[in-house]
Amino acid sequence: MAEWTFFTNHAHVLLCIARDPGVRIRDMALAVGITERAAQAIVADLVGAGYVVREREGRRNRYQLHPERPLRHPLETDHTIGEVLSLLTSGPCSADSPRAQSALPAGVA
Repeated sequence: MAEWTFFTNHAHVLLCIARDPGVRIRDMALAVGITERAAQAIVADLVGAGYVVREREGRRNRYQLHPERPLRHPLETDHTIGEVLSLLTSGPCSADSPRAQSALPAGVA
């Protein structure tokens, strides 16, 4: 049976940014379980759609969310990303967190 989750990788990346606006792409990718290239592409999608603003801070990026933006699917457009994120932002986005560690494939850390 295939593994599946209720949230997309886009939602997981948004959650990482909500928990840590200074999160690195590498840490985001590790926490979500995707490649760095995939994480970069998702951030670019979110920036392009107006859900995230990316600002340069020295050599790093800092992200700002627009929690008032609506969810994209027609069934959910009366809800915002802020509503969803407020339910899920109880801990840091880190590949070292117990939840993230249990989700990583064996041998990846």
